[in-house]
Amino acid sequence: MRREDTLEEAVFRAGVRGWLEDNAALRSDEPVGPLDHSPEAEADAWEKMKDWQRKKFDAGWAAITWPTEYGGRGGTTIESMIFNEEQSRFDVPIGFIAASLGMIGPALMRFGTEGQKKYLKTMLRGDEVWCQLFSEPEAGSDLAAVRTSGRVEGDELVINGQKVWTTSAQFADKGFIVLRTNPDVPKHMGISFALIDMKQPGIEVRPLVTMRGDRHFNEVFLNDVRTPLDHVVNGIDQGWPVTTFVLMNEGAFIGTTIQTRTTATSLIEDAKRTGRIEESLVRQRLGETYARERVLGLLQERLKAALLDGRMPDVDGSVLKILTAEWGHERALTATWLQRADGLLAGGDAPMHGLWQDQVLSRGAMTVGGGTLEVHRNGLGERALGLPREPRFDRDLPFKELKTGG
Repeated sequence: MRREDTLEEAVFRAGVRGWLEDNAALRSDEPVGPLDHSPEAEADAWEKMKDWQRKKFDAGWAAITWPTEYGGRGGTTIESMIFNEEQSRFDVPIGFIAASLGMIGPALMRFGTEGQKKYLKTMLRGDEVWCQLFSEPEAGSDLAAVRTSGRVEGDELVINGQKVWTTSAQFADKGFIVLRTNPDVPKHMGISFALIDMKQPGIEVRPLVTMRGDRHFNEVFLNDVRTPLDHVVNGIDQGWPVTTFVLMNEGAFIGTTIQTRTTATSLIEDAKRTGRIEESLVRQRLGETYARERVLGLLQERLKAALLDGRMPDVDGSVLKILTAEWGHERALTATWLQRADGLLAGGDAPMHGLWQDQVLSRGAMTVGGGTLEVHRNGLGERALGLPREPRFDRDLPFKELKTGG
C-alpha cells in the first residue's frame, strides 16, 4: 500500500503545512452555518473560490504537477498528493474551479496548440472560470449522439444547439464544448471539441434549481455562437479522443476527492454524543458505513501507490467514482436516520445546520455528474473485465441516418 514519506517528501509536506497554517483556517467540527443556496450566496462562494485560487497561484501552489511555463510548480505526483492531503485539513473554498482545471487543463496540455495553451495561466489563477458543455437532452449517456452543430464560415466555427447539466455555467467566462461538425460520417468520427467565450451574444444560460435549492446545473442555449477555428482542439472532426480524455479525468477527480466533515468517523462521534452508540442496530449501521469508507480509502491509496511507483493503476477510476457516489449517499442516509425526527428538518433548524440533509438531496448530482453510474459500469465491464461490447447497430452508420441524428 502507500509507503511512508521520504525525507524530501516530508520536508515538502512541512512546507505545505506551514504555508496553509499561515493562510487558511483549520477545519473544525463546529457547524458551518446554514447551507444557503440563494443566488447571492452562490455568487459570493464563487468569489471566495477565485480569491483562494489566486492566493495559491501567487504562492506557487495552484498546480503542483503543471509545467512552470503554464503557471505550475513543475513538481511530482506525490507532491500534488501531499498538497491535497494537507489542504483537506483546512477550511478553504476549493469548489468547482478545481474540477474544471482537472478536466480542461490536462486536455489542453496534451492536445492543445501553443495558442490554446495560453489560456492555462489565466484559468489556473482563477481569472477566467471554465465550464463543461457536453450533455444534451438527447445525448447524455450516449455522448457521441450530440446534435449541437458547428459549421465552418471563413475562419470561424458557428455553433447552434442546446446543452444541459452544465455545472456553474452562470459563472463561467469560457467553456469547452463537444459538437457535431460532420453528420455524414459515423457519430464518433464527426465530433469536434472547441473552446468558446461564454459572455458573447447568442449564449443564454438558464439555471436548473435542484431539490436541495441550489443552481449547480444549467441549461445552455447557443444561437449562432462563434469561435475562431484556431479554438478547435485537435482539429475539426477529431474531438472524440479529447472528449474521452476529459471524461476519464473527470471521473478520477470525483472518485479521489478527499472527504472532510461528512465522514463515518464524524457519524461515530455524533452517536457517542447522543448516547446511541450502544444500540445494536446503530453499531451495525455505523460499522457498515465505516467499513465502506475504509475500503474506498484503501482503494484510493492503492491508486496513489501505483502512480508513485510508476505503474499502471490496477484500480479503475470508474470504481472509485461509483463507490464515492453510492456509499456517500448511504452514509448521508445513515446520518439523518441517526438524528431521528430531527433528520426531517433542514437548513438552520436541522442538526449541523442541515449538512447531512444537503448531502442526501445531492444524490442526483453525484450519480449523474461525471457520467452516470450505468455508463461507468458499462465501461468497467469492457475495460477492466474484458466483457464483449454491447451490441451496437449505429457504430458504422452516418450520423444523419440515425434516429438521434434527425
